[in-house]
Amino acid sequence: MSLADPAPPTASTVDPAPPALHKGMALTVLAISQLMVVLDATIVNVALERIQVALSFTSQSDLQWIVTGYALTFGGFLLLGGKLADRLGRRRVFIWGAVLFAVASLLGGIAESQSLLIAARALQGLGGALMSPAALSLLTVVFAEGKERDRALGIWAAITAGGAAIGLILGGVLTEYLSWRWVFFVNVPIALIAVLGALRYVPESKDETARGFDVPGAVLVTGGLMALVYGLVQVNDDAVSTTVKTATFVAALLLLGAFAVVQRRSASPLVPFRLFKNRSVLGADVGALLIGAGIFGIFFFLTLWMQVLNGYSPIEAGFAFLPMTLLIGVGAAISAQLLGRIGPRPLLLVGPTLSAAGLLLLALRLQPDSSYLTVVLPSLALVAVGMGLAFVALTSAAVAGVPQDDSGIASALLNAGQQVGGALGLAVLTAVSTARTSSLLPDGVGGLEGLAAEPGASGPPDPAFMAQVFDAVNEGWALGFGVAAAFLAGAALVAASLVRVSKEDAAKALKEGVAAG
Repeated sequence: MSLADPAPPTASTVDPAPPALHKGMALTVLAISQLMVVLDATIVNVALERIQVALSFTSQSDLQWIVTGYALTFGGFLLLGGKLADRLGRRRVFIWGAVLFAVASLLGGIAESQSLLIAARALQGLGGALMSPAALSLLTVVFAEGKERDRALGIWAAITAGGAAIGLILGGVLTEYLSWRWVFFVNVPIALIAVLGALRYVPESKDETARGFDVPGAVLVTGGLMALVYGLVQVNDDAVSTTVKTATFVAALLLLGAFAVVQRRSASPLVPFRLFKNRSVLGADVGALLIGAGIFGIFFFLTLWMQVLNGYSPIEAGFAFLPMTLLIGVGAAISAQLLGRIGPRPLLLVGPTLSAAGLLLLALRLQPDSSYLTVVLPSLALVAVGMGLAFVALTSAAVAGVPQDDSGIASALLNAGQQVGGALGLAVLTAVSTARTSSLLPDGVGGLEGLAAEPGASGPPDPAFMAQVFDAVNEGWALGFGVAAAFLAGAALVAASLVRVSKEDAAKALKEGVAAG
């Protein structure tokens, strides 16, 4: 998530500040809501194998929608969520988002079909896109600028940074000891507590000077991205006609083209293109998109590798990612210390390059029975430290030199870019890995389908056939890691060519950024 949001505009109307006790409760309410949004980006990953079996997903192209459905709507509507909060009332929009998140989570938990589950994930993303920016704005309203706000934002940043790890472990525990459905049900009481707490402890505020919000732009860009992802994941599906595939890409092109036109003509565009005249902002946003494209595949493919090919339990898979999340924090701490000395550009060269090296090691060394300690963990360590180095530097580059009035939107663009890049990247990686796996198997046998049984066999699957399937599936995922490494290498090249921020400006920008949101 991104790291910056400006203080609330002086023209905002704000309810009287709550007393100190209520401030603590307000922080608790806002923090648990942010935790819910962040952990939901990862909590479902360790449940994918159980979901695949329970709802009969036979294609990883379909299974990936559980991840991309959330990321697309979250990233596509995030900017609109912030503008709606400023215009209509931050507490009001926060509550709308929390209620929508609770309803979507309930639907996901009771889903008996693939389509309902994917729709529920998309609704969760929309709820998160309303909740997250409103919560961060409310935090800056409740806590006065200075040490009080800094402490609150430190807690916010820690929750954001740790949310991914909590999601993986909590998802493993719930899936292992209750059911995969509880990775959705767990959100319902949390969201309801957030709603009741907001009504009791959080003051309402809005920006009286805020201009209109661009609903058509948000709908067009999200619809266009969904069409693009759908087209990418159906490329290898022989059951889908060439006409339908072509029409899908044409629809994506038309929707995204219409979005660009709307942005240029709108008095209050969702994406102010003027920000991209700053080469460093452009470089940071493109870099975030490429890094997101490379990173999402790690959790998706490695979770399946652990559970499907190696028999990890959900909780074992969750804990297997814990070193990675901890090392991201180590990398981020190092980056924060170095930023004021060397500026963001070297960090944006070294960070993605390290992550690319880790992914390349996975691509070259991963086998169906590879050791976690000697193959997977060293690769994850490189990826994690590189991510930590890059994320802090990206935040700084994205807001350095941007006028104070635009710093919030610049930060939100970075966040949205990571989410959208992750969704698009996972679609590409899924298409590539599926094509590779299919090319190594008999006709009619795909990756997840092949793991079910030998076609035409009535008894237990033949061990030789299953070994062939395991090897083919592993080859597909390994190629996916190789393409992901290329995305990360591309991010390093973008940083080298576009980001130009002095170390002084970088340190100032990071200090003025308010939180990872």
